[in-house]
Amino acid sequence: MTIEDNLGYKFKDKYFINRALTRKAYALEQKQQNIECEDQEIYRTLGDAVLKTVLIDLLIKSGVNSRGEITSRKRSLEREEGLAEISKKLGVGACLKLGKGEGKQKADEEPYVLAETFEAVIGAIYLDGGFLACKGIIEKLFNI
Repeated sequence: MTIEDNLGYKFKDKYFINRALTRKAYALEQKQQNIECEDQEIYRTLGDAVLKTVLIDLLIKSGVNSRGEITSRKRSLEREEGLAEISKKLGVGACLKLGKGEGKQKADEEPYVLAETFEAVIGAIYLDGGFLACKGIIEKLFNI
């Protein structure tokens, strides 16, 4: 099964998912060989913002009605360990494009790498399919 199968989302433009799965070290190594390659960094930033927005929306719709409780529950939902677990279930680690050093250090198993990449994947879905597609995936993955 592919990451798209696991997500339940087919990318119209594979560029987005490929970039979301490309770590900075890998992209730099490609550029050193004069191969055009973009990394996941800006997708992580976008994905983080979209994830926060959707989680807050879902919490409000589930009946959470105080700022403090929303903040606390959201923080719990977006913890690195939880995002890394979702990434593992989606098979993200096996799809990552890592730099040589990252590969030797087994970065594809590191919770922070898996969590960051999950955010990048959310950013990629947003860019490819829009907010509603992203929201649907997040709803399915988080069961709020």
